[in-house]
Amino acid sequence: MKAVVYGGPGRKSWTDVPDPTLQHPTDAIVRVDTTTICGTDLHILKGDVPAVTEGRILGHEGVGTITEVGSSVTGLKPGDRVIISCIKSCGHCANCKTGLYSHCMGDEGASGIGWVFGHLIDGTQAEYVRVPYAENSLHLLPDNVSDEQAVMLSDILPTGFEIGVQYGRIKPGDTVAVVGAGPVGLAAIATAGLYGAAAIIAVDLDANRLEKSREFGATDVVLSGSGDWKDQVLALTDGQGVDVAIEAVGIPATFEMCTGIVRPGGNVANVGVHGKSVELHLENLWIQNINISMGLVNANTTPMLLKLVAQKKLPAEKFATHHFKFDEFMDAYDTFARAAETNALKVVITA
Repeated sequence: MKAVVYGGPGRKSWTDVPDPTLQHPTDAIVRVDTTTICGTDLHILKGDVPAVTEGRILGHEGVGTITEVGSSVTGLKPGDRVIISCIKSCGHCANCKTGLYSHCMGDEGASGIGWVFGHLIDGTQAEYVRVPYAENSLHLLPDNVSDEQAVMLSDILPTGFEIGVQYGRIKPGDTVAVVGAGPVGLAAIATAGLYGAAAIIAVDLDANRLEKSREFGATDVVLSGSGDWKDQVLALTDGQGVDVAIEAVGIPATFEMCTGIVRPGGNVANVGVHGKSVELHLENLWIQNINISMGLVNANTTPMLLKLVAQKKLPAEKFATHHFKFDEFMDAYDTFARAAETNALKVVITA
């Protein structure tokens, strides 16, 4: 088969690799019909994730059709159409039993981490992929959910909802600011209303993404390149600050922006993946009674979000801005890496 293979920092190729095979009775082999590219893949290509070794097949998002199952898989069968979750779950370790799938201690890839695809084992940017713990790591798809919608449930929708909305403790009537209107920030915007947010302020440097954010539920937009961006946000909150500030970029400046606009007693939910340390001004923050949260998605809300997508309650298809075929993978990467120029949100790559 062919796959996107990591060749070290700055190097990738769409090349021939051996087909995956069943290694454990709980495995399934899935033919990948649709996949996409994540900002994390770009981090890997920069060399920011040293655990990813040369020769690794990239990707952790996908929708496909099961072609083979292990001997202990009884709830799935060849021909089933499924979402491949970005997080594997053995289902029986102490962390999985509490829903903390992100820290699954099953012995696949590495004990204690749920994100293995395109990280510690071969990923989904390939014609076929081996899925460990298939019954807990795959989700059956109803006929009325398209591949394009479903692939957004692999990672970005549960990430924005769980780490942004749930960890941010959004409650009815809250004013929420989302700093960063990329795919994950838009996912937080799209799902903040599920917990009753009254106002959702999108903050970004890119005017195009701000305009797009209105389609996902933003009630107000603020261009962060403006000298008075903070005053604009505070003016929307009667000067008090937002109840919840969601960081969805992953750089020190945007984290500090969030701590600067949250009201006393509010919440800062860090969703962005940071590649360098951030200064935490505890000398100022302690007296404001602020809660700060962060985390790796558990993807335990995927079944619930899938129901909402199926009922047209979440606009999953709106994330898809560019479409490619598998033999155009390098073009897809180029388009996604230049999102500021191409206006790409999610690139959808199909077989």
